[in-house]
Amino acid sequence: MRGQGGRGGRCAEFLLALAIALENVPDVYGIAADTDGIDGSEDNAGALLAPDTLTRAAAQGIDAGKMLKANDSYGFFSALGDLVVTGPTRTNVNDYRAILLA
Repeated sequence: MRGQGGRGGRCAEFLLALAIALENVPDVYGIAADTDGIDGSEDNAGALLAPDTLTRAAAQGIDAGKMLKANDSYGFFSALGDLVVTGPTRTNVNDYRAILLA
């Protein structure tokens, strides 16, 4: 059974899965956020991905794979200070995702 009790919406979950999939690819940055300012039922719009995301997580003893399996992308990015928090925008156009290969 997956994700009982985890926190995070589809934007942060997408970004955590992307971080894991691109673990050995250098210089990748990303953002995934919902334009209404709320990712699922959480208080964040989404999250940010940096080349050192998994390294910083490991330094804090955070296992990205376990967090993804538990559907706790909010907890993962919150611990790193990488949540995107805009507050409600009252404009729900769509999810926004961008990936930069530097």
